Amino acid sequence: MTQAETESSEYLLLESVSRLFSDHVTPDLLAAVERGDWPSELWDAIAEMGLPRALLSEEAGGYGMSAVEVLGLLREAGRVGLPVPLAETMLAGWLLAGAGLPVPDGPLALIDGRYFDLRTDGSSWRLTGAAGGVVWGRAAAAAAALVETEDQAFVVLLKPSDWILEPVIGLTGEPRDILRFDTMLDRDVVAHAVAGIGMTELRAAGAMTRSLMIAGALQRVTDMTVQYAGERRQFGKPIGGFQAVQQNLAVLASQASAATAAADLGVDGFAHGFRLPAIAVAKSRSGEAAGIGAAIAHQVHGAIGFSYEYSLHFLTRRLWAWRDEYGGESEWNLLLGRHLAAGGPDRLWAELTAL
Repeated sequence: MTQAETESSEYLLLESVSRLFSDHVTPDLLAAVERGDWPSELWDAIAEMGLPRALLSEEAGGYGMSAVEVLGLLREAGRVGLPVPLAETMLAGWLLAGAGLPVPDGPLALIDGRYFDLRTDGSSWRLTGAAGGVVWGRAAAAAAALVETEDQAFVVLLKPSDWILEPVIGLTGEPRDILRFDTMLDRDVVAHAVAGIGMTELRAAGAMTRSLMIAGALQRVTDMTVQYAGERRQFGKPIGGFQAVQQNLAVLASQASAATAAADLGVDGFAHGFRLPAIAVAKSRSGEAAGIGAAIAHQVHGAIGFSYEYSLHFLTRRLWAWRDEYGGESEWNLLLGRHLAAGGPDRLWAELTAL
């Protein structure tokens, strides 16, 4: 396939996904999700398009699409505030397939098993522990957990009967459930993780998805805020005509652009050698942009921005939640700082330009 054909294919896919999300994700749907409804029609439409398996290789049941192409779709998910665990399902499938385990159909939960204990007697495994903040844990058809022992990382395929669920609602209004485990497992649902993938890498993969979703949501927030500033009149003219508001809009637009550039850097780092520093920069910078951008958007909108009937809050609450999920700015800045310090002063420029 030529470069022009590839770009055309990517454009058509992006257009199709954008149309699907826009048609299904309405303020009424988002409000229904906050009332506890699982958006089954939306998920079925996403599954019919093959998006949950799009990150898998053809051999694993995917479609042979590049990681950059697939993950870029999550920017569109962020733009509409997609209220289903598409990112988690993509990564759970990627984790399971890499370990040679089957990838179940349906929405999947992705579990960071850093506080789990996994032991074997030679014929079976016992898993104990708890995981919080599991996106739509109550709707998961299965879960993929990464658990590290002293010197090995294992991927575990779990079914709903393996856990006890404690329902929790997060800042977004969507489930961020707690799953508790004390269960015996057959040997065929536990496998070694693919080489090079441990807890830090799994957390980085999740951080990368949140960077993309922040970038999409922040761009939509910018569009909404610029439009509102052009329509809302005060003292005889649109508020967008006042210099102070114009300056804030410029800062908001620059933050959205910075988040987009950072997210692109993170995707490139994930797709080409799993470069942790690039993903650290992406999550840190997009998280910073989310905080600054959401504050400006609400400042410009004034009281209407805080009303439930106006849809701005569906996006800003997601920005606030996503900037903390899979690690906030301080966590990733610390990782980046340690990486740069370990290289010493002679490596600083090379490290910065390698990002």
